[in-house]
Order: sequence, then structure tokens, then C-alpha cells
Amino acid sequence: MSRPVIGISTYQDPARWGVWEMPAVLLPAAYPRLVRAAGGLAVLLPPDDAEDAARDTVAALDGLVIAGGADVEPARYGAAADPRTGPPARERDAWEMALIRAAIDRQVPLLGICRGMQLLNVALGGTLIQHLEDHTGGLGVFGSHPVTPVAGTAYADAVPETTMVPAYHHQAVDRLGAGLVASAHAPDGTVEALELPDHGSLVLGVQWHPEMGQDTRVMAALVRAAGERAAPAPRTQGPSSRAPRTPVN
Repeated sequence: MSRPVIGISTYQDPARWGVWEMPAVLLPAAYPRLVRAAGGLAVLLPPDDAEDAARDTVAALDGLVIAGGADVEPARYGAAADPRTGPPARERDAWEMALIRAAIDRQVPLLGICRGMQLLNVALGGTLIQHLEDHTGGLGVFGSHPVTPVAGTAYADAVPETTMVPAYHHQAVDRLGAGLVASAHAPDGTVEALELPDHGSLVLGVQWHPEMGQDTRVMAALVRAAGERAAPAPRTQGPSSRAPRTPVN
């Protein structure tokens, strides 16, 4: 049985290797490593501003991961920038927002990680807290804190107990976007996971960085949902027993 194809968003930044220094498409290796550990086949998705690029990209995937990274530009949720908010990454915001909307439209299972969860919330009309303390371990160091699931949610189905998670963020969800529900919290009340119930596919965001830990259950939930979506339709009785796969529009 083939592995579900899981696309992971990437971003463009200056990079240096060998004698070269030039713009490069980047993603920490921990992301595809976690996809592989959870049973998926990872593919990297470089930014593309062509019309319908996000739609066509998502059509080729079984599941989608929106990776962590830079702060979402506050203008996208109607706010002025706090002095502690990082510089805008407008190209990345536009690309990943388009991927999120395409995945929701096509019912492709989606996992947003840290920034990816925040952008999911903004894509559905929510807002963000632009700065909070004590959700990192210091500059460039991942912190750790407990996260408690909300009973009855998809996240609680995947991770039913309170767990310690690796975290590095200074922003968080404020007002939830349309249809989203909180599915886990930190001890200080910060929304640590959210999801879109009754959608037809898994749409989940987590505020921490599962790729920096050993627990594969969150990514495994995405890979499982992606595999179910990609599975061929069951055979029917009679001479024409081969049922076609669900078409991709």
C-alpha cells in the first residue's frame, strides 16, 4: 500500500552552502522526518504566486502541513503591528493562506503547526494576540509546557491525556475564526490546539512544534486521515466490479 502524500509548505530566505550564497527554499528537516515517522511521504511546497497554483498543488496531495515560522502580518486580521511583532513575510502569508483555503475547499486533511495554526485561524476570520511571555525556552531555545486536550475533539481522540510539548512562540490565538473550536489549552489558558469540526476532513492546528519532539500522534492523525481520503472506493458486486476512485476536480 502506498504512503499518503503529505505536502509541507516552505519559504524563501537567503542561504549559504559551499561557495554559494543566494535565495533558497527552506524548511527544517525535522518536518519531513516527522511525516516519514508517522507513515507519510513528504513533499516540499515552494511558494508559487501563479494563479491557481495553490489549488493545483493541493489537488495533487493527500494531506497538507502548514509549517511554523515568521509572525503573520497583523494587517491580515485588521490590527496595527505591535512593536514586538516581527517583520512581515507577505509572500509566505499569501502562499500559505491560499494553500489553507484550497485544502478546506477540497476537504484535504490539514495540519497547521505554530504559525500554521495561527494562519489557519486568521484565514477563517480570527485574530491573534501579538505578544505573550513564557512560551519559549529563551532566544533560539524550545521551551516545554503541558497541554491538556478538550474532551470530545479530534485532538483528544489522537492524544487523550495531558502531555508535555516543545514550544517556541510569542503569539497566540485570540478570537477564534468562523467554525473553529479550541481543542487544547496550556495552563495559562492559551489556546494550544484548534480544529474545524463536522467539515468532512481533519482540519487541525497545534501551537507547539511536534516535529521537535518524539510524539508522532498528531502527525499520525493527519497521515491516517490522508490515507483514508486517498483509499480507492470499495468494489461492488456484478460484472463491472471496479469502482472508480473519487475524481479530483
